[in-house]
Amino acid sequence: METVKLAVKGRSVKGKQVKTLRTAGVIPAVVYGHGVDSRPVEVDYKIFEKVLDQAGESTLVDLVIDGGETVKVLIQDVQRDPLKDTITHVDLRQVRMTEKLDVDIEINFIGEAPAVKESGAILVRSMSVIAARCLPGDLVHAIDVDLTGMKKIGDIIKVKDLAALKGIEFMANPNEVIAVVNEPISEAELKAMEAKPVEDVSAVKVEADEKKAAAAAEEPAEDKKEKKK
Repeated sequence: METVKLAVKGRSVKGKQVKTLRTAGVIPAVVYGHGVDSRPVEVDYKIFEKVLDQAGESTLVDLVIDGGETVKVLIQDVQRDPLKDTITHVDLRQVRMTEKLDVDIEINFIGEAPAVKESGAILVRSMSVIAARCLPGDLVHAIDVDLTGMKKIGDIIKVKDLAALKGIEFMANPNEVIAVVNEPISEAELKAMEAKPVEDVSAVKVEADEKKAAAAAEEPAEDKKEKKK
């Protein structure tokens, strides 16, 4: 895999003043790691977007700081504005090549399940990432999961069905479901779901109040006196 590089600059702007960086198209970030001092840095927004798209959060990145020092990092956490969905801050985790990492590796579903195409079955993908442990040098960008073997309803792929990868230990439960083929929903079932009345919230509240009153009525007199005190 081609090396992914990202250039950043040391950052002196901190606190509330980082808003000025964001306005200028710059993302505030921090480089941290086991046994290393945290360093505030800043990175061009458009450049980081391209690197994030290429590397995701499970590919090693060569981070070049102030045009000189290069360290290996993972894009660990990308914070976004909840309304605009723009990136507001990034954590870059510096790694040691001799120290194992606990990471979430993206699952890449490939192919099409014949049961879906031929029988109209429903494919349920239960996992999008899988917890793993490995040395940085053994890290892969994604785990491929082939769906072409799912030919009938009830077919299932579990963590234990994944092909072994050199140097990578899957930390998820071996019996955890990654994908399963379920029976299709009939038109009658679909109509029944659409016709199901929405529960009356006010009725639920009245019922809850009635239960509360009934419970209070059954409460021993001594307990009531104690509460009044």
